[in-house]
Amino acid sequence: MGRKYWLDLFTGKTWEEFLKHGASISGFRERRRNIAKRIQPGDYLICYMTGLSRFIGVLEVLSNCYFDDKTQIWEDEQFPVRFKVRVIYALNAKVAVPIHTLKDRLSLFRDLKSPKSWSGFFRGSPVEFDKEDADVIIEAIKNASENPVEREYDERKYSHRPKVYASSVREVAVPDEEEIDISEPQVDRTTHEEMQWLLLKLGSDMGLDVRVARNDQNKDYNGLSFQSITGFRKELPTQFVPKAQRIVEMIDVLWLQKNQIIAAFEVEHTSSIYSGLLRMSDLISEQPNISIDLYIVAPNDRRAKVKEEVNRSTFARLDRPLPQICKFLPYSELKKEIEQMGDRVKYMKPQYINERIAESCELHEA
Repeated sequence: MGRKYWLDLFTGKTWEEFLKHGASISGFRERRRNIAKRIQPGDYLICYMTGLSRFIGVLEVLSNCYFDDKTQIWEDEQFPVRFKVRVIYALNAKVAVPIHTLKDRLSLFRDLKSPKSWSGFFRGSPVEFDKEDADVIIEAIKNASENPVEREYDERKYSHRPKVYASSVREVAVPDEEEIDISEPQVDRTTHEEMQWLLLKLGSDMGLDVRVARNDQNKDYNGLSFQSITGFRKELPTQFVPKAQRIVEMIDVLWLQKNQIIAAFEVEHTSSIYSGLLRMSDLISEQPNISIDLYIVAPNDRRAKVKEEVNRSTFARLDRPLPQICKFLPYSELKKEIEQMGDRVKYMKPQYINERIAESCELHEA
């Protein structure tokens, strides 16, 4: 089997710490152990500096992965899943290769669902590169080493540490500001608690049992306790592996039929859509045969944002791609349908939401 090529993420600080320690060991978070086990001696790690969005080095792997949480290399985190490596190329930040200088030659930038969707690839490491992309990047790094061209950079971005969302299957960094539009639309006057209440009440009125996220169980809407809703469950049936069980307990709203969860809703009012999607992707990764309707519930003006996030490569490349199984449920449509249902709601089936109100998140070519 030929050499494989893997993404290895660094910040300015962790790159300096790597070099200071002898540039002989690279590491990843413990949660990445399973994918790290696929890396073999002779493979290359392509080093990418977040914040600056530049390729900064190439390392050859000299060992299989091993676990070491005792030897301190990095100050802020352990990165205990480690490899012995040797440096093929190591650049400094000024002569490192900006990814945008290569965009016309990389498959990451072709057939994008949105202009920023390429950045999903750089949310966590290790991730395997397409060989053709790796060849282009390594050639550019080699040229930068032999014929350096200095480019100034923002020191704040060099020192930038990406915000990381922890999940039971992976830890994923939020893209840098230059890679993603961080502006948010105007906030709907509807509150997060109102939407949770409406979803709980709707499920209850359909004859289902309902549950709210563990840390929201004591909340209320307009003075009405969530727990006062008929069919409210404080506990969940133990039907998942332990990791999946912990994920499910934090999902905003669940509908249950007897002891079977049939629908899961993440209400993304003003918070990051990404954290809710991680819970859903972790759930289907931990329980690949699970059959649950998944929904992102958000204001109408977050529609494009929701669909862009669902289609990021982190989720689109799952064995069960999230864009195919997770739908968008807009606030206004849900509220309108609930109002129009009136007393008929008790005759409605949960499939009505999936078939008549929710919108597909799959993006199709025009």
